[in-house]
Amino acid sequence: MCYNKNEESPKGRINNMKQILPAELIKLSEICPYPLYVVGGKTRDFLAGLNIEGGDTDICAPSSADDFLKRAQKMGFKAEAVYKKTGTVKIAGKEGDYEFASFRSDRYIRGEHTPSTAFFTDDILLDAKRRDFKCNAVYYDISAGQFVDPLGGTEDIKEKKITTADFPEKVFGEDGLRLMRLARIAAQTGFTPAEECLDAARKKCSLISDISAERIREELMLILSADAKYGLRGAQERGLKILEDIGVLNVILPEIAAGKGIAQRADFHKYDVLEHTLRCVYYAPPEIRLAALLHDVGKPACFKKCGNFHGHEKVGGEIAINICRRLKMPKKISEETARLVETHMYDFRCDARECKIRRFIVDNYDIMDKILMIKQADYSACKDDRDIAPSVKKIRAVMQKMEDEGAPFTLKQLNIKGDMLIKEGVPPEKVGKILAYLLYECAAGNLKNDENRLLAAALKIMQTI
Repeated sequence: MCYNKNEESPKGRINNMKQILPAELIKLSEICPYPLYVVGGKTRDFLAGLNIEGGDTDICAPSSADDFLKRAQKMGFKAEAVYKKTGTVKIAGKEGDYEFASFRSDRYIRGEHTPSTAFFTDDILLDAKRRDFKCNAVYYDISAGQFVDPLGGTEDIKEKKITTADFPEKVFGEDGLRLMRLARIAAQTGFTPAEECLDAARKKCSLISDISAERIREELMLILSADAKYGLRGAQERGLKILEDIGVLNVILPEIAAGKGIAQRADFHKYDVLEHTLRCVYYAPPEIRLAALLHDVGKPACFKKCGNFHGHEKVGGEIAINICRRLKMPKKISEETARLVETHMYDFRCDARECKIRRFIVDNYDIMDKILMIKQADYSACKDDRDIAPSVKKIRAVMQKMEDEGAPFTLKQLNIKGDMLIKEGVPPEKVGKILAYLLYECAAGNLKNDENRLLAAALKIMQTI
């Protein structure tokens, strides 16, 4: 169930949070001899009138993890993971997944994400102060149907602002990942970080280097899709701008941050390299935002070496693959991202001959839709122009022409197969090259995609390949 702020008063909203919680969670709270609370994002978003469907539900109690788990398992919940050091248990029910944590106070080593020592307590104030932001430290007592607000987080939610749960420098100094969480939560919710919060983050920005690549990657990808969380337009760009403001972007992606202040030709561009990159992410569809973020990553390197941007797409492809590896991106995503960076400038002047465009389409057909997406986002980001990019229009027209001709785009669409060629006496080692030749000839319009004509052409060129 999703709360609609237009249907109920704030008082009704508070009294009705229980109505949107899973029945199994309410029942679990009733069998616990201590209060069981919902805390964190679900509570924050409910009070803010945001959609809270999906995702794990964070719960906590002044209880040991062992005691809670025994009670949960008696009700049929399954233990997915147990972390005794932090008193954390992940459980799965029929209606959802939940992450339980015992009330505790933490001690950290430098900015590492995982606390070095956890001190368990029954004091809700101590538990609240070990959290990141006040807006995430409002508790909902499920059984009692009441909110508990030890730090004044309700007021922050009402004012749509972000302040830290404890002294700002202490909060960011304890856990470097909170630097990225600040940007992500602000982007997703539209909340504004308080200035003292931003100041402390700037001072502690180097601590992000203590965080694992996997955690950084996870938060970065959430920022790149921040607009999808609650439908806030441009949230992804806002999150990146906060990362840049507090200095984190310069630590995790210095190759991109280096574009700040590098001017571009005024007749093509309204922004410097960095701002153009962020605008490109703004205009890009979700599936290509990583490539949009990296599409001009080669420009600062080229400018430093040569004083211009010539060949930046090729240089950028190499840098992009290295960045993806550094962030431990999956191999498939890394390779595709690098290809999109390398091809995003193809025929941007619209002077390529049609025969070459046809070959380009065939060579990149598996990601052609994404190439057109990033070319369009890049074009729009130059001067905030939402018209169709000329190169996109041209390539689409060629693709349509090929489709109307019945030209194949892939080997699978070619009306002849390798085993047919072998039957006709073509040596197996030549089959691949011949099929590729036939595909290009068909794509160029020089040959019909007809079995007999393809076979005749194959036998004719067999001796020359």
